Amino acid sequence: MEINQLNHTAIHVSNLDRSVAFYQDVLKLRQILRPNFDFDGAWFQTGPDQELHLIQSPTTNTTPPDRHTAYRVPDMSAAQAHLNALDVAYMGPKHRPDGPLQLYLCDPDGHVIELTELDG
Repeated sequence: MEINQLNHTAIHVSNLDRSVAFYQDVLKLRQILRPNFDFDGAWFQTGPDQELHLIQSPTTNTTPPDRHTAYRVPDMSAAQAHLNALDVAYMGPKHRPDGPLQLYLCDPDGHVIELTELDG
């Protein structure tokens, strides 16, 4: 067996419209077509061949706060300016022990998201 890349991450969200707006407007992800499943959801492109799948669910987020999804950004100061303009709360940025900058924010359901600048 060989695994050659991450295909997608799926998370449960309590309000699909609110979460779609967050991932489109705050994280600037592009929504993509989704198969016609028998449950509500939305898919987003997160890289050349990676996706984020939102699944509408009445349950609340039970993900421990140290679990997160990380997205690479080319310019941390531009990311901060964008979040500040939208009045989105975040923690950081601060340097990882090996140098890259990272900051953390939460989506509307409390899923932790890391933004990291690896080439800065």
